[in-house]
Amino acid sequence: MAGNRKPAATARHGKPDQAATQARAAALTQFELALVVASNAFAQWVSRCGAAAGGAGFSSLDLLVLSIVHRRLRNKRVADICFAMKVEDTHTVAYSLKKLGNAGLVSSQRNGKETRFSTTDAGKRLCDDYYAVRGKFLVESLAVLAEDELDLEAVAARLRVLSGLYEQAARNAATALEG
Repeated sequence: MAGNRKPAATARHGKPDQAATQARAAALTQFELALVVASNAFAQWVSRCGAAAGGAGFSSLDLLVLSIVHRRLRNKRVADICFAMKVEDTHTVAYSLKKLGNAGLVSSQRNGKETRFSTTDAGKRLCDDYYAVRGKFLVESLAVLAEDELDLEAVAARLRVLSGLYEQAARNAATALEG
């Protein structure tokens, strides 16, 4: 894909052309709106899929935290979960873990100051049921698209790159406020 990039339009002195910059800003606005819509649709999907799997009453964050805890079946700290999900507000993840623990879906083990979380058998069953519902209603729906129309691995890679660009821009904006 790198060979398909268009060079940025520049004015005479090597500065970006104002019209090109405005067009890029307008395209970015449309992209960001689509990203918000996709994010909300994904959260709605996670909640409804979770409810269909037997996890009614849990938020999309709760269900995603459960899924992250379940992955690779090893104990995880709150910091590990937050890092994996790029969540800065650790208290939201801690609250989800408390709700999941009260429901018997995760258990916690303290080792000194550190607490690690793992899925219980009930949590594993909910994850398995979620994946089954997901397979039936989402994975099969995606099969109607040809792989060249929607290469999920390529989309995921691009989203990781975009996440990095947004993270760097956020750090730059934060430091600009400090200076």
